[in-house]
Amino acid sequence: MKGINNKLKIVILIMGIATFSISCNKLKDFGDTNVNPNDIANPATYAILTGVEAGISGWANNGVANVWIQYFSETQYPGNGLYAIPKYDFSGNYSGQLLNLQTVIKVNNNTEEVAVAKILTQYIFWNMTDSWGDIPYSQSIQGKVPAYDKQQDIYKGMIAELKSAQSSFTNSGALKGDIIYGGNVNKWKKFANSLRVVMALRLSKRFPGAGDYSATELKAAIADGVIESNDDNCKLVFPGGVFKNPYWSAHDGARDNGESQHLFSILSGFSDGRQAAFGSSTKAVPSGIKEADINSWIKSNVDWSRAFNDNYRLETSPVMIMNASQVFLARAEAADRGWTTESVNDMYQKGINASFAQWSLPAPDASYFTQSNVAITAPAGTNGNLQQIATQRYLAAFPNGTQGWSEWRRTGFPVIIPAPAPLNPAHVTIPRRYIYADVEYSLNPTGVAAAVANLQGGDLQESRVWWDQ
Repeated sequence: MKGINNKLKIVILIMGIATFSISCNKLKDFGDTNVNPNDIANPATYAILTGVEAGISGWANNGVANVWIQYFSETQYPGNGLYAIPKYDFSGNYSGQLLNLQTVIKVNNNTEEVAVAKILTQYIFWNMTDSWGDIPYSQSIQGKVPAYDKQQDIYKGMIAELKSAQSSFTNSGALKGDIIYGGNVNKWKKFANSLRVVMALRLSKRFPGAGDYSATELKAAIADGVIESNDDNCKLVFPGGVFKNPYWSAHDGARDNGESQHLFSILSGFSDGRQAAFGSSTKAVPSGIKEADINSWIKSNVDWSRAFNDNYRLETSPVMIMNASQVFLARAEAADRGWTTESVNDMYQKGINASFAQWSLPAPDASYFTQSNVAITAPAGTNGNLQQIATQRYLAAFPNGTQGWSEWRRTGFPVIIPAPAPLNPAHVTIPRRYIYADVEYSLNPTGVAAAVANLQGGDLQESRVWWDQ
């Protein structure tokens, strides 16, 4: 923790010093038309890597998707939960984190840093394509107006890049600037392979068969070694002080979100001990109601359940990016589909137990696994246990709204009742994607037009991305 704290605190200073010293050296080259005096020829790539890692958890604490899938309910100023049009600009990802990672990849001869940069690059692209659909991928960050890639090509590209990255580690001990795994390349390999597992399973609608692309890639990823312990979870640990957990910061101010009644009803129906972490009381908050109604409800229920129990929403609480529970439960579903010969029940119980352990809660007793809507009852290979497994994946991903939203779109479970009072009568269902920003229509009209043509229904929040069709 001390090392992470120190690295987070000095990253901006290091990058500033590197920029200043290099810029001074460039002054003597002024007048050489072959040299850009504003270019950083020898950036401190490990500091750039630290900076990207420090902000990578933004996808995992997605405040929009958290509300859509009713992990959280808005307690004032409702908008997301009433399906306000989700038109978001993704260009900042290209000019920010993706550009920084590309710098690490291009100018670096440290194979370990390059491999981590490639893994994080694919993680960002994965979240982007799942949110919008087709996006610039193969031609992005090249200094020209890029074409949009089809999502099916993006997925195959991401999985191929993750394969290459995880196999390129040399375990030389040269990995610096890593505040997620502290330079442990074996854990980075497991994270890359775990991403491959979840990515492959996400394509189950498109490649459902045991001999199809998804099953083949999932099995190869498992064979390469995946996260099987909470010790290997991919998470960003916040040191507190200047660098606080974002959920703590949000609750310290406006307190806009509480635990949703939907989430609470699932947990209470299972007598699930994770309620002790996910909320602060039994007064869960209704979702998708008008501002006047939620304001009145909050005033009448002052002990409403906050998002997380206070002990799990500290300045120093981590944000989870990928955990062992998600991976075990993905393997349970793969076995249930007949993609692997692993035991459905074994993977399933390991996944649930890992989720409880992640929150430092006692493992559920045997009766938990025999109750209705939890028990695995259908034969392996039939995909007959999808509802039970998907519901547990929903709970295991909490509070990662991006992943919970994607899994709900893919499986339809758990069943979520839409907002009773949406803002617009034309948009009354849970959004299935983000809408392209106006700037894309202005600066890349050819690319965005091709992307919209691939959507069933056009550039709407109800349209489905390729893997969701």
